[in-house]
Amino acid sequence: MKIRIIGSTKEGYKLPIEEALEFGGKAAGICYMPDNFDAILNEDKEKTKKRVQRTLKAGHHSVYDHPTYNFLFEDIPKILAMVLNNEGFYTTSEKSARYTKMNPDGREELLYNKWIEILKNKIREVYPHIKEKQAEKLAQENARYMISVFTPTTMAYTVSLRQISIIISLMKRFIEEEPETDFNKKLKDCMKNFIEECREFDVPYLNSNIKNRKLALFDTRKSRRNEFGENYSVNYLGSFAQLAQAQRHRTLDYRIRIPQDDLKFYIPPIIRAGNNGGNNELENEWLKDIRSVSEVFPQGMLIEINERGTYENFILKAKERLCGSAQLEIALQTAKTLIEYIQALESYSKANESFCDASSLDNPTVYDEYCEIKNFLIQYVKKDANNNYVAVPRCRFPDWTCTEPCIWGARGLERLV
Repeated sequence: MKIRIIGSTKEGYKLPIEEALEFGGKAAGICYMPDNFDAILNEDKEKTKKRVQRTLKAGHHSVYDHPTYNFLFEDIPKILAMVLNNEGFYTTSEKSARYTKMNPDGREELLYNKWIEILKNKIREVYPHIKEKQAEKLAQENARYMISVFTPTTMAYTVSLRQISIIISLMKRFIEEEPETDFNKKLKDCMKNFIEECREFDVPYLNSNIKNRKLALFDTRKSRRNEFGENYSVNYLGSFAQLAQAQRHRTLDYRIRIPQDDLKFYIPPIIRAGNNGGNNELENEWLKDIRSVSEVFPQGMLIEINERGTYENFILKAKERLCGSAQLEIALQTAKTLIEYIQALESYSKANESFCDASSLDNPTVYDEYCEIKNFLIQYVKKDANNNYVAVPRCRFPDWTCTEPCIWGARGLERLV
């Protein structure tokens, strides 16, 4: 085997669109090359251009995924970053609202700063062993639920020429076809600005969307039911902030629906009445404040989320999210889905008059596919005193070795913040 570099990113360099298309055209030549790639590199430019035009018009566009661009998006609305991050083919590095202080405007800024102080003091009260700096980071993570999902952020985004051109066409379709809800109006304005800024990447033919796709984030189905087996599909309410964390698991599929009325909001466990001896003062204040900014779609607003994937890829998610260092909301949701998964498999097996234990693996008459999946999943749970399944943090997984210090340890899923 021989390996060599035929192209790479260069800091500060902007690849001209014509050269990017030429690069894809040369890659297309590999499919039918009579000699070797060096011959394609040295071929007449007109021959390459003709191949480019031929492949573009014929819809053979995958070769234009070879040339990539490194974008820096400044002041991009968080929700638009989420739209981009749901399209699969990309690498992204985004300013964290968990670890950096955000700079919202107006009432959002007042509420954000107010709750940083309230939460920081509450965290130090409940967990005096936590250092002040760590308490502040955790306070920031929870206070950002108050700020709009349209809040500007900064992100580096690497994507292929083909993909950015397709994304532009998908945004155009969203603008033209989706109903004029309050949320969609704001998002469409953001998309129009994005399209204008990226107009040179709106390449004819490459932007044709011949597969009739829509933006992957927005669910076109009115309803979905939960399913658990070789593959799974689960529905739950979660905040915009949780969804942004979940999107990092690109082997899983996420779709959302934005509620139009009966709005609900995430409440950090540390301020819930149930965790404060029944005192609902902080919880009521939180709900009053977050409802007062509902028109800007705060990141703590609960949306309908559908999550789909394979059971193996779900466990890959669990190995990231069932951890004391993970955002608490997504950690608890992942734990809940894991228990639901195992319970559903048990119900299926009982209905089919089979049982799932270690001995069934040696007896094909009582063994079915649900047993194999269940026996895989139960590695990542334990039984409590009432013989119920309980998820455990990844530091207790049999196939995980933790190398990072943690303030929670094996109690990472029992925390309130």
